[in-house]
Parts: sequence; structure tokens; C-alpha cells
Amino acid sequence: MLADTWHLFHKYMIITLRMPLWSLFTLIQPLIWLIIFAQLFGRFVQAENYMDFMVPGILIMTVLFGSSWSGVSLLREISAGTVDKMLVSPVSRVAIVLSRVLHSAVQVIAQALVILIVAWVMGSTISMNPVHVLMGMLVIFLLGVGFAALSNGFAITLQREEPLVMIGNLMTLPLMFFSSALVPKHFMPDWIQFISLINPITYAVEAVRAILAGAPDLAVFAKGLAVMVLFAGITLAWAVTAFNSLRD
Repeated sequence: MLADTWHLFHKYMIITLRMPLWSLFTLIQPLIWLIIFAQLFGRFVQAENYMDFMVPGILIMTVLFGSSWSGVSLLREISAGTVDKMLVSPVSRVAIVLSRVLHSAVQVIAQALVILIVAWVMGSTISMNPVHVLMGMLVIFLLGVGFAALSNGFAITLQREEPLVMIGNLMTLPLMFFSSALVPKHFMPDWIQFISLINPITYAVEAVRAILAGAPDLAVFAKGLAVMVLFAGITLAWAVTAFNSLRD
């Protein structure tokens, strides 16, 4: 299974490297939010350094835009018959799903690093300590695994691109606004604060913010990391189960 996962993951990475413009295209909206909205919202939020507050939220936005559409390419491979050919081969069924999910997660890590560099160039004082960055990337990686697994699971279950696109839209900006990614919690109405408690984005943002913005808060980071491990594990198990039912 591990060998099959590596070979398929390597194949998807080669495809990505041959089409770098697609990866750059998914960075456009997060960069717009970073460059424009960080300046605009900062006047309303009146935070001491809103740029530093917002950067972790933009990193999470990058994950959503990079991984929530992972299932579209799987659905197209199913429609083209590529997956059927894999199913009659000796390749591990788990590897087919796991390789795609890992590819999406690694891709968003590279994109998140670009966002960090741009924020630093713009004058953000967010921590660039290699250890802190590595810890933040771990949270981002797990969140990327979780949402890529969700997207692939929905692709396998729905077998249609239109509802998958609709779900992909629901997994981006709505989830961002129902979290503390863009504004502090005390700015939110009570009902949005309640929804944020069951939103995995909230825990990911707060974990990244706890380790990159200001003095590191290891307790908040550990809580967010634990939620991300649970979220990634559950969604990945569901995606694999859905794929096994497709084989049947």
C-alpha cells in the first residue's frame, strides 16, 4: 500500500509540476484578500497589527481553495474510465485515495509558504522561526488532508460534478466567515460564535495563530492540532470507505 501510494503520489506531483499555472491560479484569491482586504478590514477591526492577525486566516483560506476541489479531478478520472482500469489492477485501493489526498495536502503546503513570504515582504511581523513555521505547516497539512478527503469522498458518493462544485463552494468562504479567521471572536454575533465551535476551521486558524502570531501559546496549538488529527482521520476513513463501496 505504501509503495503504491508513493508511486501514484509521484505521478500526481509530476502532473502538477508540468502545469504550475494551475497552482498559481488557486493562489489569486488568497493573495487578493491578503493584499487588499488586510488593509481595508484593519481600519474596522482596529487590531494592533491586523496583518499578523489575518495571515493565519489567509493561510487557512489557501488550504480551502487548494484542497476543496480535489474531488473534481477524481470525478473526471472516474468518468474517463481511468479509475476502472486501476480497480482491475493489483494496486492498493487505499493508495488510490490516499495518494490524491496527500498530493493535495503537499500542494497547499507549498502555496501556504508562498503566502507567508508575501506577508513578510508586506511588512508582517509574523514569526518566521523555522520551528514555528514547521508546526504551523503541520496543522495546515492535516487540514488539507481533511478537506481533500471530504472532497474526494463527496466525488465518489455523488458521481456528478454540479453538486460537487456546489459543495466545494460551501467549503470555502462560508466556513471562513463562520470562524475566527478574519475577525476576533468578540466581534461575532452569538449565533456565529456557536457555529464556530463546531467548525474545524476555527481550531486550525487558532492553532496557527497561536504559534505564528505573537508569543507562542502551546496549549491552544495542542488543542487545535488534536482536533486536526481527529478531523483528518475521520474524513480520510470515510473517503476510503466510500471508494471501497464504489468498487463493489
